Amino acid sequence: MRLLLDTHVWVWSLEGPEKLSHKVRRAIGNPANELYLSPISIWEAHQLYRRGRLRWKQSFQELIDQAFALAPLREAPFNFAVAREASRIHLPHSDPGDVFLAATASALDLTLVTADEQLIGCSWLKTLANR
Repeated sequence: MRLLLDTHVWVWSLEGPEKLSHKVRRAIGNPANELYLSPISIWEAHQLYRRGRLRWKQSFQELIDQAFALAPLREAPFNFAVAREASRIHLPHSDPGDVFLAATASALDLTLVTADEQLIGCSWLKTLANR
């Protein structure tokens, strides 16, 4: 399976894996699955870090380096196809991060791993629910 980690799932995998369901932990830990991360998630995590909503002992740059050393993450590029796909997505709440992550999953044929019920409820989006 080709899995795109939603920002919160990626952060939880780093700081509190107990927040992940057994099913999600198993999928993320399965070496047969390809794990993808969007640059949007790095940007979102940095915004949370800057505002003090994420507290880590190391600098944000050190955290990113450590995260990539620990897990075999592939880049899910933010490209023209993703931007085009985002232009057709309308979610009830207008969080641009969610729109771009959903567009990335859709454009690149990835399964979005998320706990966001709004995204899980999108019939056109492949998701793996963290429940």
